Amino acid sequence: MCSPTSEQATEVSGPHPAESGQRDAGPIDYRFSLANERTFLAWIRTALGLLAGAVAVQTLAEQFSTSGFRRAVAAVCAGLAVAIAAYAHRQWKSVESAMTRGEHLPGSALVPVLAIGVGAVALAADVAVLAS
Repeated sequence: MCSPTSEQATEVSGPHPAESGQRDAGPIDYRFSLANERTFLAWIRTALGLLAGAVAVQTLAEQFSTSGFRRAVAAVCAGLAVAIAAYAHRQWKSVESAMTRGEHLPGSALVPVLAIGVGAVALAADVAVLAS
C-alpha cells in the first residue's frame, strides 16, 4: 500500500468547513436532516406521552380529594403537550433552515419548559397524594 504524498495529504485533509466557519456550497448532508427529523419526532412522542398522562389523571386518578385539582393537573399536562408539539415544529423548521444556510444551529427553549412543567406536575401530584 502506498502512502499519499505531502501534496495529496494536504488536499485530502485540508481545513474542515466547520473549522473555517463556512459550509460547503453543496446540499445538506441528509444524515443531519434525518437526525433533525428524529429529534422532532422525539418531541412529538413526548407530547403524546403528556397527553396520555392528562387523560390518565383525569379518568383514573380517583385518589385526589377534589375533582378540580385533578382537572388542573390534567389541564397542565395537556397544555404542555400542545405547547411542545407546536414549538417542536417551529424548532424543526428553524434548525433545517439554519443547516441550509450554513449557520449555527438555534438553541431550544423546549428543554427548560418541559423540565419545569413536568416538575410542577409531579410536585402537584405528590402533594395531592399526600393530602388525600
